[in-house]
Amino acid sequence: MPIFVKTEIIKKEFISKNKFKKKFVDEHKLWIKELKQVGVNIKSGFLVNEIRKPGDGGLLIIEAKTYKEALKIIEEDPMIKNKIVDWKLSEWIDISKE
Repeated sequence: MPIFVKTEIIKKEFISKNKFKKKFVDEHKLWIKELKQVGVNIKSGFLVNEIRKPGDGGLLIIEAKTYKEALKIIEEDPMIKNKIVDWKLSEWIDISKE
């Protein structure tokens, strides 16, 4: 099954709003848990720099039959629905198995 990757960066106007961010991160975690419970193969996390300081954005990996199916799922992400991140969805092509 194809693999899709969503990359995201929190919008600058929300970077310092920790309580606000936490609310949507918690909703995002619950959303991921619910998808896993119904059998969606999905992983999500945030990126850190060399001293493990967050702020470089987030990464989500999902298996879906098509780009359209992946997009439909991703658009339900609370981080996206509430417009606190800039994001991009791409299909990942694994060349290591060729």
